[in-house]
Amino acid sequence: MSSHAATGHIDHHHDHTTSTGIPNKKLLWWAFLASDCMFFGALISSHLVYRINPPPGNAIPTQVFNIELTSFSTFILLMSSLLMALAVNAIQRGNIKSTRTMLLGTMFFGCIFLGGQVYEFAHFVHEKKMTLSNSIFGSTFYTLTGTHGTHVAIGVLLLGMMYVRTFKPANGGGLMMNFIHLLAVSVTMAVSFIYLVPGLIEIVYGLPVGDFLSRATTPLLVGAAAFVAVIWLGRSRGAVEFGEKNAVDVEAIGLYWHFVDIVWIIIFTAVYLLEYL
Repeated sequence: MSSHAATGHIDHHHDHTTSTGIPNKKLLWWAFLASDCMFFGALISSHLVYRINPPPGNAIPTQVFNIELTSFSTFILLMSSLLMALAVNAIQRGNIKSTRTMLLGTMFFGCIFLGGQVYEFAHFVHEKKMTLSNSIFGSTFYTLTGTHGTHVAIGVLLLGMMYVRTFKPANGGGLMMNFIHLLAVSVTMAVSFIYLVPGLIEIVYGLPVGDFLSRATTPLLVGAAAFVAVIWLGRSRGAVEFGEKNAVDVEAIGLYWHFVDIVWIIIFTAVYLLEYL
């Protein structure tokens, strides 16, 4: 670790090789997020316009939503932002081990949020009979929240890629090992939010454990095997290429993750909480 890291005086926010003083990677992310703001603004505005003047036969949101579950998912997503901030702080100090832990924690919390959304969508369709095409509310709701969920899933994948990148050997090589590592991380996270988290939520709401295991045994075994592979591949492999110089890369993904969280706060307020006022 350098003396700058030890004294806490690293400045990763200003790059004097650029005309803006901002690293090009972060500037590109800011430009992308600015365009995404307009995209989400259009989706949220459409939902609110149709909410003010609902057509006949529209679903009644308060009879569809499970506000307790959504509030829990919101809390989890907000806590993931804290872990993301800790990951940025750790890499700025050159603490690779802590960076990996915080990245994994952020990914895990992101998967809990996605799992809650998978359960919510399935419940709305099968139990509440609200689909994408049978009401305007369903159309705007699924389009808006589904687009946000896609952003979260992309964020989890980006975090997984960054996590695996922290294991790249300092002497080069290891491409196949990194690919296998990323595959194991991806499978573990996919099984978590597609099967494990929704299944646990169903169990909380009364589904017998045996019924859940009977339909999800194979995916859970695959996920367990992938998780073991993640632990085995995550053992120490010696010197790595990743370090303080890569702080701007972690910060850039952090910008994306915080943006996704902020957008969800707006969606949660405009789509969910507003219905209970």
